[in-house]
Amino acid sequence: MAGFLQPATLAEALEMRAAYPQALVVAGGTDVLIDINFGRLRPESVLDISRVPELAGIDRSAEYLRIGAGVTYHRLLADLHGDLPGLAAAARTVGSPQIRNRGTIGGNLGTASPAGDCHPPLLASGAEVEVTSRAGSRAIPISDFFLAPKHHALGPDELIAAVRVPRAAGPQVFAKAGTRNAMVIATCSLAVALDPRARTVGTGIGSAGPVPLRAVDAERFLADALAARGLWDHPAALAPELIAGFADRAAAAARPIDDVRGSAAYRRHALRVLASRALTCAWDEFREAS
Repeated sequence: MAGFLQPATLAEALEMRAAYPQALVVAGGTDVLIDINFGRLRPESVLDISRVPELAGIDRSAEYLRIGAGVTYHRLLADLHGDLPGLAAAARTVGSPQIRNRGTIGGNLGTASPAGDCHPPLLASGAEVEVTSRAGSRAIPISDFFLAPKHHALGPDELIAAVRVPRAAGPQVFAKAGTRNAMVIATCSLAVALDPRARTVGTGIGSAGPVPLRAVDAERFLADALAARGLWDHPAALAPELIAGFADRAAAAARPIDDVRGSAAYRRHALRVLASRALTCAWDEFREAS
């Protein structure tokens, strides 16, 4: 039994990961420690990667940001509100300041909860998850990363190294519904990202399916409608039927269940409302900037 492992470098972490694939990987511990405290989880060994400096950086290029897996929600909120406003807005909704100072984007991905707050804006942005092992690194499109509730595409010897996210090319909005305004797991959530240069629309849905989802039909419907009406070039107020068509398709993309946080019917209704509001906010921002 390995017990407690705490590497000081990424190379050490990958060696330990390969030697002890059964070890529970911990970054901030904000999800894992809850399960341990309630007796739902009793790991025989723990691999704590919180002190690995290679996982804590944010690298910027002209088109992308590479966000290390160890970057906290606080840093997402403080440092990325201009580059990735959707992700920063999602980070703002996570827990309390104490949780945001400890929890990490890599931990959010590693938990692979359908309700993870970072997941919808990453889906809407077309992010990639960079994973690494002693054999090398590979990139997994975010839409392929989530396999089932709390199951992801990582191999047994791999760690999440970073998330590679295109810079926002237009407005990004994140909206979340829950039983209260703060410190709550989402009953459902939705992100919208507009890219006026590519004339595309991105979406992400959380807590309304077995995995985080995109509303692909809603994306295509809106992008085509905006192009057909010349609104990308000459943004005017959106017709109510266009907003409703997008919202209906976003809600239809969900695969919700009834649980303690809400019924499937409520989740579909809430997603329709969130999609309408998020699109309106994003489009108003685009119009003001045009």
